[in-house]
Amino acid sequence: MAAAGSNLLSFRRSHFPVPRKQTIRAGFMPYADRNLTWRGELAATLRLAGPLAVANLLQMLTYAIDVIFIARLGDEQLAASALAIAVFGLVSWSLSALTGAVAPLVAAELGSGSRALRPVRRATRMALWLAVISGAAGMGLCLLLGPIMTITGQQPEIAELADGYMAVLAWALVPMILGNVLRNFVSTLGRPVLATVITALGIGINALANYAFIFGHFGAPALGLVGAGIATAITTCATFAAYVLAIRLDPALHRYRIFVRFWRADWARFRQLVRVGTPISLTVLAEAGIFGAAAFLMGRFGAAPLAGHTVALQIAALAFQVPFGVGQAATIRVGYFYGARDPEGIRRAGAVALAIGTGFMASTALLMIFTPGLLLSIYVDPALPANAALVGFALRYLKIAAAFQLADGIQAVAAGALRGLQDTRVPMWIAIFAYWVPGFGAALVLGFATPLEGTGVWIGLATGLVFAAALLIWRWTRRERLDLLAR
Repeated sequence: MAAAGSNLLSFRRSHFPVPRKQTIRAGFMPYADRNLTWRGELAATLRLAGPLAVANLLQMLTYAIDVIFIARLGDEQLAASALAIAVFGLVSWSLSALTGAVAPLVAAELGSGSRALRPVRRATRMALWLAVISGAAGMGLCLLLGPIMTITGQQPEIAELADGYMAVLAWALVPMILGNVLRNFVSTLGRPVLATVITALGIGINALANYAFIFGHFGAPALGLVGAGIATAITTCATFAAYVLAIRLDPALHRYRIFVRFWRADWARFRQLVRVGTPISLTVLAEAGIFGAAAFLMGRFGAAPLAGHTVALQIAALAFQVPFGVGQAATIRVGYFYGARDPEGIRRAGAVALAIGTGFMASTALLMIFTPGLLLSIYVDPALPANAALVGFALRYLKIAAAFQLADGIQAVAAGALRGLQDTRVPMWIAIFAYWVPGFGAALVLGFATPLEGTGVWIGLATGLVFAAALLIWRWTRRERLDLLAR
């Protein structure tokens, strides 16, 4: 295998010679510039992270629109949607992480100096295969929501609403994961702005579809909560179609011909994606799982605490999208230098990303402390008497969210940087331990063995994030001693 790789590399260099210090470009991203300064790395990371973070924020705005429309239906419908989204989000995020392994693999290939199209095409094609296969299995898991709600003791009327909503929402899963693969493809190849534009387009489609199918406008039936599920399915299908069209129309992306001979398998590449992506998926599952489980814990305290939890968590998740985007950029930037076998470039890319992510989260913590009412007004009207209980709980939870902002930013970026090194297995175990031993353990004890109830659950969430951040940053700083740079 080593000899074959050496011969292939020699073939590429002989047919596509690249000067040693020349910057290879696809879009605007330098893949393996050995002479990049700290300022240059900051600019390169911001150019990549900016559109990704904006796309993430716009994606959250898409979810926020769902919450805004559903909240008009009442506390029970909002609580039911929270339970369904807790399961759907858990499945969709973990499967998106599984197929998102295409980003570090493609980045490393480009960073190595290769101009061959085939490895990128095959990796992306197999990621799309994986999206369809895993998405179909994920739909089956989503449809188990009914038994899950019975086991966790949810209120029957809320459980019935959530089950009907999920029956429609599950159909959005496969196109959503397919769109995520294409988003990783265009971003890694230097077109992250496409993700921003397409996500913005999805917001408009989602708003119109929610307005039509929830309340019965434009000749559509008024379906209430089920209509919100139809709107999500329509939006994800339209978003996937937009990515396909954008790739077809962009010459730099179309040249990879990722849809040509789509039926042809590359099982070695498929196994590589599964090997790298499965720990990432389980890491996301561990993190998203504790937040999903928190929704079910909060449901034991009543509809108002659960609704307040839903709104406060939406605000915290909105803030998280920026360091999450920076973490995605760190995966790509570190992956470039990992492929180029440049330890200094790896160090510089990771340090810059960590500084950007933690700096932003410090500002969001201040907003949560000093302007919580303004943040809540994004989702609900705090002045309405009907929202008094919801707002009271949400304000209480936002104080704790402010406390864990820095930890959340650090763990997101550090995990992204380690993925750029294709180091995913140990970070998976770190996440499982941090979120489910000290994190979930504290949530259970403080939530149900003390008078804190929902506040105790949120303290448990904060505990898990702090442990994860500390352990991941420790591993990143010891990457050379742990031999993580060998390729």
